[in-house]
Amino acid sequence: MAWNEVVMTGHAVGADRSGGGATGPLEAPRVPDPPAVTRYEAHGARVVVANGDYDMRTIAPLAAALRAAAEEHPSVVLDVSGVTFADSAFLNLLILTHRTTDLRLAGPTTPVRRILELTGVDTVLKVRETVEDAAAC
Repeated sequence: MAWNEVVMTGHAVGADRSGGGATGPLEAPRVPDPPAVTRYEAHGARVVVANGDYDMRTIAPLAAALRAAAEEHPSVVLDVSGVTFADSAFLNLLILTHRTTDLRLAGPTTPVRRILELTGVDTVLKVRETVEDAAAC
């Protein structure tokens, strides 16, 4: 049976977690929805809204949106209230964007707050609880 058949049917020949060798159901790996990025203007700043998981495989759309926003406005607010996972690729993007524009973060979730605090980046970036607060500072 080919891998695509395993994913489509949920079964694999000889797949048995009990070690008995019988055929049984196989759970397909969770494939998260691709992260979403939207942009709009608020309080004289360009707002980029990030939703979903961000790692080296999924960071490109957010990087493009932040680059475009930085080229359009001197102040960029990144609304991270919908970010469910962030790793070093996300952190690196924040630092690089901060070097090119006045970047502010709004509404950090627990995963975002954790990576910012662990690395000390929360002392470098302007982090606020709401988009309105971030745009006003």
